[in-house]
Amino acid sequence: MRLRKKVVAAVSSLVLATAVLAGCSSGDTATATTEVAATSTVDAATVDGTQDAAAVLAADKKAHSAADTSSGAVEIALTGSSATVSGDGVTVDGNTVTVTAAGTYRISGQLDGQIVVNAPDATVTLILDGAEISSTTTAAIAATEAGQLVVRLADGTTSTLSDASSYAEDADVNAALFSAGDLTITGDGKLTVTGNGNDGIAGKDGVLVESGTITVTAKDDGLRGKDYVAVTGGTITITAGGDGVKADNTEDADSGYVSVSGGTITVTSGGDGVDAATDIVVTEGTLTVEAGGGHGTKPTGDTSAKGLKSGVITVLEGGTIAVDASDDAVHTDGAVHFNGATVTVASGDDGVHAEGQQIIDGGSLEVTAAVEGLEAAEFVLNDGTVRVTSSDDGINGAGGTSTSETADQGGQQGGQQGGGFPGGGGGPGGGGEEVGDFSVTINGGSLVIDSDGDGLDSNGVASITGGTVVVNGPEGNGNGALDVNGAFTVSGGTLLAAGSAGMVVTPGADSAQGWISATLDSAIAAGTTVQITDAGGAVVATYVTGKSVQNITFSSSKITSGETYTISTGGTATGTSTGGLAASGSLGSATGVATVTAGQAPAGGGQGRRGGR
Repeated sequence: MRLRKKVVAAVSSLVLATAVLAGCSSGDTATATTEVAATSTVDAATVDGTQDAAAVLAADKKAHSAADTSSGAVEIALTGSSATVSGDGVTVDGNTVTVTAAGTYRISGQLDGQIVVNAPDATVTLILDGAEISSTTTAAIAATEAGQLVVRLADGTTSTLSDASSYAEDADVNAALFSAGDLTITGDGKLTVTGNGNDGIAGKDGVLVESGTITVTAKDDGLRGKDYVAVTGGTITITAGGDGVKADNTEDADSGYVSVSGGTITVTSGGDGVDAATDIVVTEGTLTVEAGGGHGTKPTGDTSAKGLKSGVITVLEGGTIAVDASDDAVHTDGAVHFNGATVTVASGDDGVHAEGQQIIDGGSLEVTAAVEGLEAAEFVLNDGTVRVTSSDDGINGAGGTSTSETADQGGQQGGQQGGGFPGGGGGPGGGGEEVGDFSVTINGGSLVIDSDGDGLDSNGVASITGGTVVVNGPEGNGNGALDVNGAFTVSGGTLLAAGSAGMVVTPGADSAQGWISATLDSAIAAGTTVQITDAGGAVVATYVTGKSVQNITFSSSKITSGETYTISTGGTATGTSTGGLAASGSLGSATGVATVTAGQAPAGGGQGRRGGR
């Protein structure tokens, strides 16, 4: 279910103030490259993040199909400052060639002028057969009146389009290739488009790219459709001062979406890489985005430089996606669903940010660099492989609204899970922290976190019911490998969290699965093999530290509450490794460094927990 609602121009919530930016075109003027406020936003809580690609697209306006272009073509031969025509349906007035009737027209030669399509409600096909069209006053091709404009790229040919260096602020036609109706680009030829004054390719209804090798350079947006942009094939390379691919209908709930079901798209943008007022859906193909100079570049001014940005939902169900953005790599005002795609992202802020749900049901997701790795009000991992490297929190359940537990409730929980210090120890609600309506849930899959801030962080609750979670947490005592404000339970799966000892958080005493947590007298160095053995000397876990570690928390089906376990350093690790957690190992000449009882918090937990971001 998706609901969108109007908001006033001035809003008190910072979340809403930033969310309304999604989907408002910077290409409505000749020079603007920054975002302005849109008229609508999404209520994140109403967006169902479990929707698959088919469900999302079924609720959207159906993309048009390319018209049949099998009929004979009228020949238009461009002659520099004019043209000659071999049939009907075309008029020539100096350097302006106007198509006035439905049909197919083959264009070749060179023109310093413009092709105009003025055929209301008609389907017009322009076959570009080595055509070179450049205008110093307006668009190179402008379909001002047409039901559908089909641009077919003749096999084995290269055509070029370029437009004026500027447009009036209120210009309706403002792209090198422009269509007031649906626009289709197809064929196996090549097309180079230079949008000198504003956008490269723009359609005021839907834009469909089926095939061809298309290169776009634009002052503002590269490829823009109002109702949608649908890419089913082809090779598209876009360099844009504004947004790379954009669908900007903010008025209709079933429009303003971007769909990629094939082809290869490469975007380098000053603004957002892919910006959809409503949905982004990727099911096949290859999508590569660099936005705002990449994750090592600080965004300037008010420019939005996110990699993939949607106003309602992003579904990444197939294909290969790589994003490098100075702002969030993947951002949605509603929900994001990873459901089979291979995704790699790097960000100067959040790797993936969702105001509502962030659900991972398959595929692979790797955050190679980010401040916060994966952030959402509700984070759920059911299946798939996830790796996160972050300079702050790895996973963060945050955003939206929160409710406060009483100081007594927080103190009780903090005492249970923070080494017996009432209100301390960083346990859920420790120190009277607010417990928000946020959650982090791991039901399956594999999650590896390498964070300098908190590793697995929830400003609400957290639970692990299955899968494998390895947290290589912070070395500094101001953060912890685990940080949960509310209830934190483990009922299945495997958890190994290692990091500093200043802010230790452990699972709750009511967890169905046993766990241990050991705070060592002194830190052990990176690269050290750690063995966890039971009372009979059997190895239940082997872990090779990725950085300096002073606390280790571990839970698996091999841990029984009330039993005693020994932490040792040395021995050997064998088999495959998941974030340092080895498939097997042997004790060898390992030396014991701690003995703990399962289900009891480590002594000496930290004294007071900072609030999570």
